Amino acid sequence: MAPVVPRSGDAIFANVERVNAELFTLTYGAIVRQLLTDLEEVDEVNKQLDQMGYNIGIRLIDEFLAKSNVSRCVDFKETAEVIAKVGLKMFLGVTATVTNWDVEGTTCSLILEDNPLVDFVELPDTCQGLYYCNILSGVVRGALEMVSMKTEVTWLCDMLRGDDTFELQLKLLKQVPEEYPYKDDE
Repeated sequence: MAPVVPRSGDAIFANVERVNAELFTLTYGAIVRQLLTDLEEVDEVNKQLDQMGYNIGIRLIDEFLAKSNVSRCVDFKETAEVIAKVGLKMFLGVTATVTNWDVEGTTCSLILEDNPLVDFVELPDTCQGLYYCNILSGVVRGALEMVSMKTEVTWLCDMLRGDDTFELQLKLLKQVPEEYPYKDDE
């Protein structure tokens, strides 16, 4: 029997059930708008979007691992590449470039070439502190935590705030050793 080969982001994206992109974008916009109405404070909306993303990420990782056939990554650099080329492609239909590595190999940036969440979006002056796509940082953080990587994920650049790109910084805080609840041989 031939070994299982990891599937590329394009191959997975071609076979994944999809939702209409405009419907997805507009629904996400409605969620953000409702949060702004309910919470009133932009900082609270940022926290809520991050928490929503975290809750999604801790569940989404199971689907990712089941459908992508990706084996355990050797280090954080390989993990970042898998997120950029396979994970983002699988779920959003976009890829990212991994860049700006620090010397220790624990901090990098993902530069998104496209961001489907921001189609049709213009932030009003009252929302200038809003990280509109903060749900993505939460998704990445939640998914990485489920594979034993405690991370800090923040937006460095956001085109909605006047920057040239969308840049998400990933910082590995610690690699959590896997713990098993009991020993099988006893």
